Amino acid sequence: MAAASARSGAWAAALCYLLWGAFPLYWKQLVAINPVELIAHRYLWTCVIVLVIVAAQRRFAAVRAALNTPRRFGINALSATLLTVNWLVYVWGVNTGHVIETSLGYSLVPLVSVAAGRFLLHEHLRRLQWLAIGCATAGVALMIFQLGRPPWIALWLAGTWGGYGLMRKQSPLGALIGLTVETLLIVPFALAFLIVRHLAGLGALGHVDALSSAFILSAGVVTAVPLLLFAYAARRIRLSTLGLLQYLAPTVQFAIGVGVYHEPFSREQAVSFAFIWIGLVLYTADNLWTQRKTLS
Repeated sequence: MAAASARSGAWAAALCYLLWGAFPLYWKQLVAINPVELIAHRYLWTCVIVLVIVAAQRRFAAVRAALNTPRRFGINALSATLLTVNWLVYVWGVNTGHVIETSLGYSLVPLVSVAAGRFLLHEHLRRLQWLAIGCATAGVALMIFQLGRPPWIALWLAGTWGGYGLMRKQSPLGALIGLTVETLLIVPFALAFLIVRHLAGLGALGHVDALSSAFILSAGVVTAVPLLLFAYAARRIRLSTLGLLQYLAPTVQFAIGVGVYHEPFSREQAVSFAFIWIGLVLYTADNLWTQRKTLS
């Protein structure tokens, strides 16, 4: 049963990351809309969807229990805050022409997850895993030297999403209830923001074309499905394994940034990315080798 649970968690994580990797194609359709408003809509319609699912499963008691327990409330309030910041930075980065840098941020997340697993959850790291973290650190340092500034979008994305994964790992709540609690904690602020925008005549709905309105209204489905998959996976596989599968998303994002939107990508950037990807290759090889030894 444990092996079956781990396999289902791994498949859920892989599908989740592939969907996230394709997200720039979705958000680019809404480039003319204020990013904060997009995130507010994202929370509102995600909340509607998860509440419908909770109602269908008659699990409101679990939601109330989560909100009435101080530890669970605190963990989910922190995870909701990290998720909000991550969404804002990501949407702003994509819609201002920084898809490649967002892919860099999510490329760093697996190694951030490994480091968090070691220093916060006290998971054992092997020699190649330490070397992988070192390569990624060298890649970021080289990029800072080349740019003359830290790659803030990438670092914010890596830090907030790594922290979110850690909080989901610590939360005793399941995928659906956890996401429901997170959205309930943020949606009052999102709704208030949307009302103010609407009263000021600045809201997108009613002022954009039908296709853009359809994209906005679909934000709940687009958001809820991969997040439920992620939360489902986070409770069934190790944090380090979750980090291993994470590189699927930035690979797809990078391909979209270069191949679809033709963002500039210099030789110097390629060297920095190479260090980070060498780290990912080392980490992947270490995990595959360890799994083979375990099975033999």
